[in-house]
Amino acid sequence: MVEIRFHGRGGQGAVTSVELMALAAIEEGKFAQGFPSFGPERRGAPVLAFLRIDDQRIRLRCKIVQPDVVLILDSSLIRIQNPTADLNPRGIIVLNSPKSIPELRREYGFKHTLAVVDANELARRVLGVPITNTTMLGALIRATGVVALDAVIHPLQERFGPMAAKNIAALKEAFEKTVVEEPRP
Repeated sequence: MVEIRFHGRGGQGAVTSVELMALAAIEEGKFAQGFPSFGPERRGAPVLAFLRIDDQRIRLRCKIVQPDVVLILDSSLIRIQNPTADLNPRGIIVLNSPKSIPELRREYGFKHTLAVVDANELARRVLGVPITNTTMLGALIRATGVVALDAVIHPLQERFGPMAAKNIAALKEAFEKTVVEEPRP
């Protein structure tokens, strides 16, 4: 089983991302479970969302406490939430940042494998808005291979209708531009 925790802010699409990935996994014949964790938050407030994907039925019904992957849609959350504190020792951090991996290691002291893409720039350019959910899905798929890139296409089309083409373009470009380190020992 792969357990992924999404860290974002209200309005960035973390909950939508989890839903899209769960649908993509199901389309591939896998089992998936996705759910948010938020209270009365407003746009811009920190939001958590959880995703499990497995080849077998998922019987757990709890929050993810030691994820295999942490996806961070907004790097400002690193300083206020410490989203990587309980990441599996062999886990992966998928991060939206314009900075290089060496810069991020110096600034935050990350010890896990990193996958980085400037999702803000990409979303503004391709989508015309700084909503990074589909770009970060491209990064997640590049970093983990948890589903095939094409598996997300149909859920995107269903969810976004006429806006799907731009979201698919953002997804694919992010997949190509994500820099993924070799797994750390």
